[in-house]
Amino acid sequence: MTTTTTAAGGTRARSRTADGAGRATGRRRHRRAVTALFLGPAILYLALFFGYPVVQNVLMGFQHYTITTFFTGEAPWAGLANYREVIGSPLFRTALTNTVLFTVGSIAGQFALGLGLALFFRRRFPLSGLLRSLLLLPWLIPLIVASAVWKWLLDTDAGALNRALMASGLTDTGIPWLTNTDLALLTVIAVNIWIGIPFNAVILHGGLQGIPDELYEAGALDGATRWRAFRHITWPMLRPVVTVVLVLGVVYTLKVLDIILGLTNGGPANATQTLTTQSYQLSFTTFDFGQGAAVSNILILISLVFAVVYLRLNRRAVDE
Repeated sequence: MTTTTTAAGGTRARSRTADGAGRATGRRRHRRAVTALFLGPAILYLALFFGYPVVQNVLMGFQHYTITTFFTGEAPWAGLANYREVIGSPLFRTALTNTVLFTVGSIAGQFALGLGLALFFRRRFPLSGLLRSLLLLPWLIPLIVASAVWKWLLDTDAGALNRALMASGLTDTGIPWLTNTDLALLTVIAVNIWIGIPFNAVILHGGLQGIPDELYEAGALDGATRWRAFRHITWPMLRPVVTVVLVLGVVYTLKVLDIILGLTNGGPANATQTLTTQSYQLSFTTFDFGQGAAVSNILILISLVFAVVYLRLNRRAVDE
């Protein structure tokens, strides 16, 4: 009788264990199904609208892909011919130089002014919230609209800026901001700085808000105020945010197209031609999509290098 009871109890225990394991397996399957349900649309979206265009662009860079391809469906394999043609042209060297100058000038100006504004708005004063909100306006305006407004403001003959300068007696004639080969690139950089200041200011201001006030109070007791406080407290604590702002700013600035097209269209005499505008003009002006894709692939490679740098620096900042 005792043996029978023990066997029955063991059978029931094994049954409960099996039921528990089955429920645990069911819960795991349910979690996987829910995860797939949420991730599936995002993965599909990325594959269709990011993955496929990038792969197609890479392939196009190795093909003689012209406007006739749309009618014949034939795009002969070109190998590295498109890259040799593009890199060997004098325009590529000009565009690459302008891209470097445009990126370095824009990032330096945006970061310096953005950091200054972030430090200014760290102090609380009346209407500071409203002024911070107004600071976002350049970032919210569509780029093509902003470039059209700036083109009107900087017009040599009827621009508001030149009219104000002539009215004040600072100049007798209008300054050719966008039509002079020596001024055009500097002007485009200045406009891009104006557009990028809000991004830098908002992100850096958020980083500053995360620095405890106790550090400044302790530093003040040791004589660390103003510049010394910034050097020994603010900058070290803000360094991870600075890394993010600079690297993302570089990646974003490398692909700027709207501003340059709207202001100068790459002119005058290719003075504001960058890799982005060169790729656009090769693809949609001369309709040599293969060479245009080759230039854009070079730009993607440059952006990828900065993305890798960003990930490594960000990981190092997290480790520290």
